[in-house]
Amino acid sequence: MKRIAMLMGLGVILCHTSCTSEKKEKEEISKYAVTTPLKIDTSFTKEYVSQIKSVRNIEIRAQEKGYMQNIYVDEGQSVKAGQLLFRIMPKMYEAELMKAQAEAKSVEIELQNTKTLADKNVVSKNELTMAQAKLDQAKAEVALAKLHLSFTEIKAPFDGTIDRIPLKLGSLVDEGELLTNLSDNSQMFAYFNVSEPEYLDYQTNIKGRGDNKVSLLLANSQPLKYKGEVETVESEFDNETGNIAFRARFPNPDKLLKNGETGKVQMTVPLKGALIIPQKATYEIQDKVYVFVVDKNGVVRSRNISISSRMPDLYVVGNTLSENDKILLEGVQKVKDDDKIKYEFIAPKEVISRLQLKTE
Repeated sequence: MKRIAMLMGLGVILCHTSCTSEKKEKEEISKYAVTTPLKIDTSFTKEYVSQIKSVRNIEIRAQEKGYMQNIYVDEGQSVKAGQLLFRIMPKMYEAELMKAQAEAKSVEIELQNTKTLADKNVVSKNELTMAQAKLDQAKAEVALAKLHLSFTEIKAPFDGTIDRIPLKLGSLVDEGELLTNLSDNSQMFAYFNVSEPEYLDYQTNIKGRGDNKVSLLLANSQPLKYKGEVETVESEFDNETGNIAFRARFPNPDKLLKNGETGKVQMTVPLKGALIIPQKATYEIQDKVYVFVVDKNGVVRSRNISISSRMPDLYVVGNTLSENDKILLEGVQKVKDDDKIKYEFIAPKEVISRLQLKTE
């Protein structure tokens, strides 16, 4: 009997200890971390997919028909303005020039004879005028023949880099046929599309947006070491996407950038008096973002919030929250509307400091 009594006493002690532990654990679980939105001046970097273009990129085409006689450059070669690139066989055009020059000489002699006769009143002044007109026409033919002959030599209109050369020596070249492309890569344009709200913010917040400097993230995720500058905005929005194109200019002294590359323009957007909350304090239902707001009695209620900007680990919220609203920081998956909770308040600066937010 004594042994049974001892065992029963031990069981009571164990049960009491276990129940006390479970109760304490339950109390700890039901105590949640709560914070408030933080109002602060900050900035974030927004990325835009961009298409990189040379400041000058042109097609070089043949202006005359003939056989490719000489190719003086190679693909990828840098050339100077005025440098000879191609020659199309000029024999026919040289012959046409010689013919035009001979005809002009003949007409000039005829004019001189007509002038002599006109001075002696043998022929009328009208015939002298006609002879002069014939000479002018002959000289025009000479000039035209020279022009056609000059078209057989294709020269670089500016300093640049030669692209692919599809034709080879001896190829028959048609008038207007593509010979190559020439790119001036000394500076580059980066075109990127901006939404209508962002465009309006950019244009109406000249003082708040800082300067026009932007960065370029290359396709290998490495940044270009030179900063660019937004210098122009196109005149119309795309009706299909609702976006408008911005253009930034980047220096390219190392010739790293080429026409047709892609990258991401990084624009720093300053935010004055932004209201920020941790992303982990939110949850989503059907593309809508919610938080649990805790009232003075400790009762939680969900609230749909508007997101004006996104940063790593943070949301910038609109006027759907105030800096005095207490929001549930952790345990958003464990509570539901109208639950009454115990909570521990954590200052928003302490919460944000853990996320290493860049502040001003």
